[in-house]
Amino acid sequence: MPRSDLPPPPPPAHLRAWLDPHAVRADRARYLGELERLSLGTGRLLLLWAVSAVFALGWSFVGMALMAFEEGGLTEQFVGVVFLVLGVGVLVPAGFWFVWGAKRDRRVRQLLSAWAESDRDPANDARLRLPGRSLAWLLSSLVLCALGLWVTFGSASAARPGSETYGEVASVMGLGMILWITGLLGAGKAAAHYRWALRAFRPLRRPPAAPPGAGPAGSAAPGDAAPGGAAAVSPGASVPGQERRSASKERPPLGSG
Repeated sequence: MPRSDLPPPPPPAHLRAWLDPHAVRADRARYLGELERLSLGTGRLLLLWAVSAVFALGWSFVGMALMAFEEGGLTEQFVGVVFLVLGVGVLVPAGFWFVWGAKRDRRVRQLLSAWAESDRDPANDARLRLPGRSLAWLLSSLVLCALGLWVTFGSASAARPGSETYGEVASVMGLGMILWITGLLGAGKAAAHYRWALRAFRPLRRPPAAPPGAGPAGSAAPGDAAPGGAAAVSPGASVPGQERRSASKERPPLGSG
């Protein structure tokens, strides 16, 4: 799919102030849903598996070339060269396809972040977290990882000298590694998207409600404690004991006169 099919970026902030807020919010919800489908949809998962299948086909040709080279005959050498050319001819386009998909995923993530930060819509943002879709990606990718590890280490541990050739072991281990890497990519993408969605679409925090009977902010009720912990005293009010200290200061010393 060409890049022009991607949704446009959100309008700048100085232009959004002149647009209808309801229309901007509707565009945001529609484009976010489309971008999340392009990022974590079922078709995207099948596309990842299709690229991995092409890699597995190319590696199978390479494995057959290695097994033909081990035979040592002239005919086997020629067949090995043919299989090697076929393998390279399949792996190189698969590599370009994988790089194109990675660049497209990066652009989709940039558009997702831009549209998510453009506004807040708690009513629609809750359904955009996609926990079920992320969980489906994660579980299927973990199954693929487990299958790839079992194929890789199972073939290596079951190999016996004289019964399996190095080409056969390398071919099966390569297929297992392709399965394991594919599952790892899918699991990492699902976890990263879910973590981003929780952060980008987190619910708004409401300010704590003032207790009943509390006055306006910054005003203190009569008799409230001062910041230092002492009771607030109005100007001009007498403090108990102040008159006693003043009288003791004015009393003449003993023996005077």
